[in-house]
Amino acid sequence: MTTKAASKIVPLADRVVVKQIKLEEVRASGLVIPDTAREKPQVGEVIAVGPGRLDEDGKRIPMDLKVGDRVIYAKYSGQEVPKGLFGSDEEEYLILKESDILAKLEA
Repeated sequence: MTTKAASKIVPLADRVVVKQIKLEEVRASGLVIPDTAREKPQVGEVIAVGPGRLDEDGKRIPMDLKVGDRVIYAKYSGQEVPKGLFGSDEEEYLILKESDILAKLEA
């Protein structure tokens, strides 16, 4: 489950790359929310995972996440990857620390 961006972004240590998932644009009442009034989504799909951080003894601590996991992350966390960095790719990506991930969504 790799994407064009996943093959170019290799997260380091305990970082993950998350593709933001677009939320519904129309409310149940039929009200359409314009892009300018919409908040950034806090739900995404993991597309790349780093190897994990090193502990004090130099041992690698494995990540709890894997590619394909759907996650909820903290509102003001992570580093946005600039749009257009991958040519015509219009997806929005974030680079987050594993500690910024609040929960995994189970199917």
